[in-house]
Amino acid sequence: MLTKSNWDWEPGSREIADMGQWQNQFNWVEEPCVSPDGEKLAAIVNLAEGEFNVCVNTNTWESVFDKIWNLRFMPDGRLTALVSEMGEWTVAVDGSAWENKFGYVWNPAFSPDGKNIAVAVQQDMAYCMAVNDASWEQTFSNMTNPTLSPDGTTTAAAVQVVNFGEGEIHKFQEGAFTVAVDGETWDTRFVNVWKLAMNSDGRQVAAEVRLNLYDYTIAVNGKPWERTFGCVWEPVFHPQNGTVIAPVRSGGKWFMAQDGQTIWDREFVQLWCPIYSPNGSRLAAIVAPKYGNWTVAVDGKPWSARFGDLVTDVVFSADSNHIAAVAKDSGKWMVVVDGIVWKNTFDMAWQPVFSPGGGEVAVKIERNGKYSMAVNDRLWDQQCDAIWDPVFSSDGDKILLRTLQEGIYTRRVISVEEILR
Repeated sequence: MLTKSNWDWEPGSREIADMGQWQNQFNWVEEPCVSPDGEKLAAIVNLAEGEFNVCVNTNTWESVFDKIWNLRFMPDGRLTALVSEMGEWTVAVDGSAWENKFGYVWNPAFSPDGKNIAVAVQQDMAYCMAVNDASWEQTFSNMTNPTLSPDGTTTAAAVQVVNFGEGEIHKFQEGAFTVAVDGETWDTRFVNVWKLAMNSDGRQVAAEVRLNLYDYTIAVNGKPWERTFGCVWEPVFHPQNGTVIAPVRSGGKWFMAQDGQTIWDREFVQLWCPIYSPNGSRLAAIVAPKYGNWTVAVDGKPWSARFGDLVTDVVFSADSNHIAAVAKDSGKWMVVVDGIVWKNTFDMAWQPVFSPGGGEVAVKIERNGKYSMAVNDRLWDQQCDAIWDPVFSSDGDKILLRTLQEGIYTRRVISVEEILR
């Protein structure tokens, strides 16, 4: 398996594929995707009515399918898609389909090393999850929020375990939902179960749950927190010590809670999308101190910069010392790093990418219908028809850019210094 350190980091550019030729070769070409190392461009292509394939650089897969969707490269560089053969759906990896076929498959997820592929599946109106072509033994009449653990070893989902008709409100209120972990259900039942989270090795599972018509809380391995709230958002595990935090609503305001107890000394109009730093020493979240007034709070302290539209895509640097986000105000997108707003504004900006040392921040951006990149508020001098998220080299002094211009897909490696000077 290629790792970032042994990718080709020689400065310069290489033309990998000409999508213009694909347009002449196939009936139509769908939106392309690129491999993590930038060496491959792939897209779903139509050969004839009901005949689809995947083109990778200049070659197509050997197999032809009725339909293909959700084409994605895995972390290890293999190419996956959800495919239909004779009306049945499954997963294909580099053109080879799983042996098992289903009525439908969706929500593919991958382990960090790319060895495990998990999908949600439906067969004869029964639902479960499958990993590497092996399905749960137990199936359910309803399943939502399929989840793969951070290490890619454990799957979980919210499932319905009691069937009830439209008029059987009492069964619903008594609790008909729970969590299944690798197909095994919790003993506790809830009125509703929503978003799930798992700790790093998948041994602990937390979920948003509704105990009755009015009370909400977080349940961990089936055991609810002792306190209940007017509403809760998705739980998050501490990356080291296994505690669980979640935004909770009480008295019309939002608070940050850990294992059922509030931990930040202030309230917010809204609080969501919490994220821990990689070492677990810092906790950030998107907050609204006032209505229509958005920012980021780090360890409970809001940035002074405020935005009227939204804040999203919060990310910590690998060393946990820096944090960045994108924000929108008065229709313009901007990048915010450690609470400082970049001077440049954009028609669109995507999640920031930190260099390994945390000193540089690169962002994919859009202006006037063209795409480019910015590093530390300095704009790259090229504009493209499409560009993918920038990737820093392991030493942080180079950036891999994967670009599409006039149908030509080009792999570029440029020095960070070239942009910043």
